[in-house]
Amino acid sequence: MSRHENTPPPGQSPPLRSRRPTMADVAAEVGVSRALVSLVFRGQPGASPETRERVFEAASRLGYRPDMAARLLARGRSKVLGILFTARNPYHVDLVEAIYPAAEELGYDIVLSAAVPTRDEHKAIEALIGHRSEALLLCGPTIPDEDVHDLGRRISTVTVGRRVAKAPVDTVTTSDRPGVREVVDYLVDLGHRHIAHVDGGGRPGAPERRRAYRDAMRSHGLGDNIRIIRGNHTEEAGSDAARAMLADDRPLPTAVFASNDQCAIGLLDVFTRAGVSVPDQISIVGYDDSHIAGLSHIDLTTVRQDVPRLAQLAVQAADEQLRGVREPGSYLKLESKLVVRGTSGPPAAD
Repeated sequence: MSRHENTPPPGQSPPLRSRRPTMADVAAEVGVSRALVSLVFRGQPGASPETRERVFEAASRLGYRPDMAARLLARGRSKVLGILFTARNPYHVDLVEAIYPAAEELGYDIVLSAAVPTRDEHKAIEALIGHRSEALLLCGPTIPDEDVHDLGRRISTVTVGRRVAKAPVDTVTTSDRPGVREVVDYLVDLGHRHIAHVDGGGRPGAPERRRAYRDAMRSHGLGDNIRIIRGNHTEEAGSDAARAMLADDRPLPTAVFASNDQCAIGLLDVFTRAGVSVPDQISIVGYDDSHIAGLSHIDLTTVRQDVPRLAQLAVQAADEQLRGVREPGSYLKLESKLVVRGTSGPPAAD
């Protein structure tokens, strides 16, 4: 057979199997106009239920899929939300997972861009804008305050877990102070008096958790026992803090509250490897209740943030900005809850 035998004559479309099916192909298959097929796929009135069913059956048979991106762009909308997250942060991964159904419910697609050690947040954000994101959802951003202000003036923006005062962006976060107070109250009720805090440095949420820890300790008359070890929201920071405590001439605290779960897991690993029994010799509490905290070999006591609700509120805030319902600047705060698991217990008897 000659290689030219399957080539269609001039002006004739190639066989369907060699090209992407079109709306016109569906219309021809059903025996209706292309305009009627377009009404069906846009969910507009004008076609009977029987015709709609025949159109969808023909589309499925031919393998036709509406080009949603082209349709949205033609209307001047992309309906895409750009999500910035930190790839190594399990809590951010949980947020992204929860954002998907929240965005789908309101008719949005999402584009992800990760900040990694070799790619900073500025590059990740510009990539999202370059992919025609209509609005940005920033998970725990660390860029300077003035950059958040500038970004809010360029594009509708929602920050999750960090508030920048007077910035033209919406903020959705958890109220850290009650959660931290619950941690300290719980540990004190167990009998702990020497409670240390490994903070999150300058990471989002860390300053408020640090202040809340100090205030809670003082409220129990334990101001002289306040002990803050500089840290970060990473396992490495938790590991470094544990090694520092083991090398210190002072006795180990009986309990440690870490600024997030990743830091707590770093503490847990080093203490366990050093032969320090958790929780018999030292209790460890984290913050976030990321999916790794509940794994059987971790079993971390931690403060739970309502991730599905945070995701839902963030998407709704972006949608309201885009629809012009209100000006940006809303500050939405959710409550947290202590989740007690196996890494905490009463202090060892003297």
